[in-house]
Amino acid sequence: MVLTEPDRLDGFLSWTDTPIVKFAEFGLVFLLAVHFFGGLRLMALEFLPWSISQKTLVALAIASAFLIATIFFLQVI
Repeated sequence: MVLTEPDRLDGFLSWTDTPIVKFAEFGLVFLLAVHFFGGLRLMALEFLPWSISQKTLVALAIASAFLIATIFFLQVI
């Protein structure tokens, strides 16, 4: 698009700057982080004995996923 249709590219880039697209990116990064930390939690459940501390790790995983997504979102804004 850069070489053949620069006006169309400018329109696309201005569309990606809208708040709804930024919010959608935030949601995707958040879900990716939740999926990643959920996988780590699942591995912990498979290889470690279940305990109260693992429940705490689940809460930390979700909080970490939210933190990573929020940091990404704030950098985009």
